[in-house]
Amino acid sequence: MKDFLQKLGKSLMMPISIIAAAGIFLGLGSVLQNPEIVGENFISFELVQNVIGFIRALAGALFGNLPILFAVAVAIGLAKKEKTTAAFSAVIGFILFHITLNYILGLDGLTAETTSIDYLVANGSSQLAATQVASKYELVLGIFTLRMNVFGGILTGLLVAALHNRFYNIELPMAISFFGGKRFVPIITTVVTPFLALLMYFVWPILGSGIEGIGNIIAQAGAIGTFLFGFLERLLVPTGLHHILNQLVRFTPIGGVAMIDGEQTVGALNIFNTLLAQDSPDLNIMAEATRFLAQGKIPFMVFGLPAACYAMYKTSRDGEKKKVKGLLYAAALASFTTGITEPIEFAFIFVSPILYVFHAVMAGISFLLMDVFGVIIGNVQGGVIDLAVFGVFQGLDTRWFAAVMVGILYAFVYYFAFKTVILKQNVQTPGREALTDSDGNVEGKDVVVKDDGDLGHTIVNALGGKENIKEIENCFTRLRLVLKDATVTDEKALKATGAAGIVRIDDTHLQVIYGPQVEGIALKVKGAADFEEK
Repeated sequence: MKDFLQKLGKSLMMPISIIAAAGIFLGLGSVLQNPEIVGENFISFELVQNVIGFIRALAGALFGNLPILFAVAVAIGLAKKEKTTAAFSAVIGFILFHITLNYILGLDGLTAETTSIDYLVANGSSQLAATQVASKYELVLGIFTLRMNVFGGILTGLLVAALHNRFYNIELPMAISFFGGKRFVPIITTVVTPFLALLMYFVWPILGSGIEGIGNIIAQAGAIGTFLFGFLERLLVPTGLHHILNQLVRFTPIGGVAMIDGEQTVGALNIFNTLLAQDSPDLNIMAEATRFLAQGKIPFMVFGLPAACYAMYKTSRDGEKKKVKGLLYAAALASFTTGITEPIEFAFIFVSPILYVFHAVMAGISFLLMDVFGVIIGNVQGGVIDLAVFGVFQGLDTRWFAAVMVGILYAFVYYFAFKTVILKQNVQTPGREALTDSDGNVEGKDVVVKDDGDLGHTIVNALGGKENIKEIENCFTRLRLVLKDATVTDEKALKATGAAGIVRIDDTHLQVIYGPQVEGIALKVKGAADFEEK
């Protein structure tokens, strides 16, 4: 289960990376088409505005088709091999899933016309009742179906991945052997998917009511609910499960439900981006959505964690300062610009429970304060780019200055808290590692990191050789490995390659933290290990 959840969390990050980029384009587009910011003269340049409008349309299309992106991403992420076949089957499964729902709804007389607000009102329903009925359905790729948002895509991806891993190498009798192997996956997907759709036709209304109930509880909790989200989101970072929590608030009623232009929009990120695409968005609705988004991260990602890096640098031993300076500078820059925090967090959360809990509490308080101060900064990353694009460039109505003021305070609090705990508790952050190992041998004195162009083989050897490697994956910052025996790993050799940290989850699962450059490192390791995803 732990392995499955780790892979699922990583899979969900694939479409999120696209959303983050698309969100930035939407934000820049909204700025460049706002006469109060760029002036009427710039707005009058028709050709330029048409290009900007086209870019906004492209970015908006990505948000409008998130469910199928999630279906493909989950199938790819959970497939053991033949990932291209899994992706192809996911598209087939997603379409058939909603076609089946469409057909069943039609048998009950439910169509896009008979569930429209105008039709229901004309037939005696109140405006409120008609809106509640209409909000249960939507068009997906032009198909009238149940409103399941990204859950429909995730469920389809999970089913396809399970079928794929079970049947991608199946051998059929000679007479029908042509349909065996990877060709069998889309076939079995076609057969099984309608049963999932039939099940969800009866189950989803119940699940939907339950999710809405949870969303109402968090919404009614007000700022306390926002604090709990921020606290848990950071607390789950070592497990990788914070990605799943983020998806819940971004795309389900837990993150909010809003009526925009007569259409129900579900999830904090969906609400924010729908409003962002409008010429005059309702700031009150936007503020409710953004309380779970980037604004809560800005104080500790842009200001707090870089200050923690400085505290770790200042408390490192004199002989180690030069060596750790590059590591901590790169980690601080990643957090400051993009909101990628794991290179910093993994420098302390496993060696100091006090700093770990302190960081999680400060994250919760950050989300709470941004909510209380009425800050309106959306998107998903939380770095200075989000602060500029979705805060500063959008004007004072976003109250971005409150995030900066709190952030400056956070910088001082993080610096003094980290410095005090590190010195008093003798926390072994970078540059303060023990000088001797359990056998009394000197560590860290004559270590020379050599990049001889053979990094992949160096890491493979440190992992116990290619025979010891079962799976190689990566997320934004971590090399995720499934080994036959993780206990044979040479952690010193891994750290000598530049790893920021090593997490041994159990006897077979190992994670090596390299930071944003991990994608290229993973490819080198796969090449050195002759690891092919056929």
